[in-house]
Amino acid sequence: MTTYNFDEIIDRRETDSIKWSRKYLQENFGDEDSLPMWIADMDFKVPQPIIDAMIKRAQHGIFGYGHKSDAFLEAAVHWQQKRNGWSIQKEWILFTPGIIPALNFIVETFCRPGDKVILQSPVYYPFAKIITNNGCQIANNPLVLTDDGYKMNFEQLEKIAEDSRTKLMFLCSPHNPVGRVWSYDELKRVGEICLKHNVLVISDEIHSDLIYPPHRHIPFASISEDFKMNSIVCTSPSKTFNLAGLHISNIIIPNQTIRDELNHKLTAIDIDPGVFASVAQIAAYHDGEAWLEQLLRYLQANLAFIEKFLRERMPKVKLMPTEGTYLAWLDFRALGYTDSELQQLMQKNAKIALDDGYIFGSGGENFQRLNFACPRETLAKALERIEKSLNG
Repeated sequence: MTTYNFDEIIDRRETDSIKWSRKYLQENFGDEDSLPMWIADMDFKVPQPIIDAMIKRAQHGIFGYGHKSDAFLEAAVHWQQKRNGWSIQKEWILFTPGIIPALNFIVETFCRPGDKVILQSPVYYPFAKIITNNGCQIANNPLVLTDDGYKMNFEQLEKIAEDSRTKLMFLCSPHNPVGRVWSYDELKRVGEICLKHNVLVISDEIHSDLIYPPHRHIPFASISEDFKMNSIVCTSPSKTFNLAGLHISNIIIPNQTIRDELNHKLTAIDIDPGVFASVAQIAAYHDGEAWLEQLLRYLQANLAFIEKFLRERMPKVKLMPTEGTYLAWLDFRALGYTDSELQQLMQKNAKIALDDGYIFGSGGENFQRLNFACPRETLAKALERIEKSLNG
């Protein structure tokens, strides 16, 4: 078995990477030499079988239109069964070039202007833009931060779902940015409330392969037949295998009526995977698991490094318990800064590019999101810059 070196430092500056773009860093973080720890892609090479498959395809020399081949769809079926024990059918899968486009298409298809869509802040910030850009209203069901971590407010969720204008719920599972991996009981309660009030559950499960023991990902639609028929599950190999630039997502819709309605829109737009997206998914889902297991161990060690560093050198900065994803949710509230002051400290003093917590909505104030899917040397440099800025 190949042993992968996640400590390798790879220069990404001249690769059209938005994460490392000098122009983007200058325009958005105030310094082209900022250390980028913001957007959710990894600074690791993808599994060698994916590289080999793409090189082989490139050598063919013709790059015409692609399509959803049986091999492409069956790879996704195989992965869900192997990783999650969830049996799906290839006919349930629709392709979109990413989950954000998929969510836009879903809101356009199943909502009308003025309808409401539930989200649970602080949450992945494009959700809010998708809702409002389509003329709909955000129905916020904020997470509750307790001594035991983040919890859902089910009583409020029920009240929001009772409104006849509430049509959809965006369920972030695992949750970005707070790092929760929802339990069976939590997902079951969400499903019961939404089913009772005819709210369609849109489960964004893009981070579902990035789970740390003893936690386990449960596909929302796998819980019951009723939930399966009242949900759209959004998946992708992009976060798992660092393939975001290939624009791949698999939208799993067991309910044929719902699937046909969304597919009607997608067919009109004429979207299919590109040839490199197709070979990458097939290679990833059939031959990428050994790499993923090594990656998860490395990410866990990075988490432990963050915890130790904060405990010993920045004890007022707290790391929220991270059950899944490679995104650390850092709590700076004890330091007493405003959001603007905290942003200035990170950008001007530390020269580090993080995602400010407030952009994730209510409950994100005085937090910062840090992407720790990077070599430990880079992570140490980032934490040292933060430490120096707070002490300076």
